[in-house]
Amino acid sequence: MKYYLVDRIEQIDPGKRIVAIKCLTAAEEYLADHFPAFPVMPGVLMLEACVQSAAWLVRLMTDWSVSMVVLRRARNVRYANFVSPGETLRIEAQLVKQEGGIYSFSCAGTVEGQAAVGAKLDLEAFNLADRDRRLAGADAQIIAQMKQRFALLRPLSES
Repeated sequence: MKYYLVDRIEQIDPGKRIVAIKCLTAAEEYLADHFPAFPVMPGVLMLEACVQSAAWLVRLMTDWSVSMVVLRRARNVRYANFVSPGETLRIEAQLVKQEGGIYSFSCAGTVEGQAAVGAKLDLEAFNLADRDRRLAGADAQIIAQMKQRFALLRPLSES
């Protein structure tokens, strides 16, 4: 199953940073198994929310020219607080460096101004066709789907 862990993008500073939010609801499927008596967002999904937030900035920086933006490495991951249903995880991902198809970010997630998660992330951006030319059609489909999803998430000032 795929989880979409960005509900809205609040701010974009092109080529520099992105601010996104995830509103945790009691209806999230994984909460039924993740401490049913004390439901909280799993740490790995908090980290994935950071990855997904940073990936949107990479897609914009590449002008939608790559279909895949994947986590290559996570460092210095720190968890400080739980995220419970009814709370909003606010993620700020700041670009630190870009070399070729590798983008390095510093990410921080907060709930009501209190630290919840932090990490240094390296994301790799590429097209499937770079590895197998027969997959060029898949690249085009993925990029089109991502553009549609972004249209739902982007800040109103971007409309």
